[in-house]
Amino acid sequence: MSSTTTSVLSKVRRMIPPMLESFHKGQLGRVAVIGGSQDYTGAPYFSAMASARLGCDMSHVICTPAAAAVIKTYSPNLMVHPLMRQSPSKLMGSPVAAETPSADKIATPIIEMLARLHVLVIGPGLGRDPLMQDTVEHVIRAAREKKITIVIDADALQVVQKDLNLVKGYTEAVLTPNVVEFDRLWKAIGIETDGSESETKRVEDLANALGGVTIIQKGKQDHISNGTVTLTDDLEGGKKRSGGQGDTLTGSVATFLAWRRAYIDELWNDPETPRLDNEEMIGLAAFGGSAVTRECSRLAFLKRGRSLQASDLTEEIHNAFVGLFGEVDGDDSSSKL
Repeated sequence: MSSTTTSVLSKVRRMIPPMLESFHKGQLGRVAVIGGSQDYTGAPYFSAMASARLGCDMSHVICTPAAAAVIKTYSPNLMVHPLMRQSPSKLMGSPVAAETPSADKIATPIIEMLARLHVLVIGPGLGRDPLMQDTVEHVIRAAREKKITIVIDADALQVVQKDLNLVKGYTEAVLTPNVVEFDRLWKAIGIETDGSESETKRVEDLANALGGVTIIQKGKQDHISNGTVTLTDDLEGGKKRSGGQGDTLTGSVATFLAWRRAYIDELWNDPETPRLDNEEMIGLAAFGGSAVTRECSRLAFLKRGRSLQASDLTEEIHNAFVGLFGEVDGDDSSSKL
């Protein structure tokens, strides 16, 4: 671990709430994941469970009825809400409904939930169904209006790609593109380039073009930037690139962002001065989620090798957290810091 990474993780650690008896349910994180359709039930589960395993108090999944029935069998610990709908023609074996509910009507009960949340993750298992994507567009607009922090990944990035103004200038948004998704966003925004830019410069340029949105560019190293401050996570990860690892990232980032809210609300005393800056903490939360995910991948790969699957990362979340940060309010001897 580089000295720079150690320094950043020390700052991230200040955002992590100690386990105090004075806290009550919900104060240390209320996170919801929007995604999950007939064909994709694993992604929202891995994201929501990562958030829960890392330490958020309440973890929700907002998905279609077909996905809800399956996801509920994965874990009784998640709160699953069958509020999303797919276009009837996309539901194999189901009769086409006489009337398809509009996206704004489907979005209404989801938007009503926003007041109860700290962070919204949008995209895992969403798919490319037009009705699903149109619904998500309504929710993103409402979340922005209500100043809810959002993490956008996977097929929800296509929604953003089609209308960059959905997130442009919204500094409470975090985007987590892989290499292909990053290139699509890069082309959509039309940044002039000569092709010689470094990876960090490209991330900075995209974040700037989007008006200060935080970008996590996933890759051999994770580059994180809001256009002004750029961080690089150089922690070693596992060598197996199985599907679903990015879902662990979104859930982990969401929990750190929820802890940011608790820090801002001063639910505990930070003895160090000056206090962390509100916007700085978005990048720190992104770095924390990236670090936990990469450490999960490393630990899981040591055990599973090439057989590693996304569920193996879920089982390593607490071990990764303790290895990086210690118990925070207990014995720090296990911390890498």
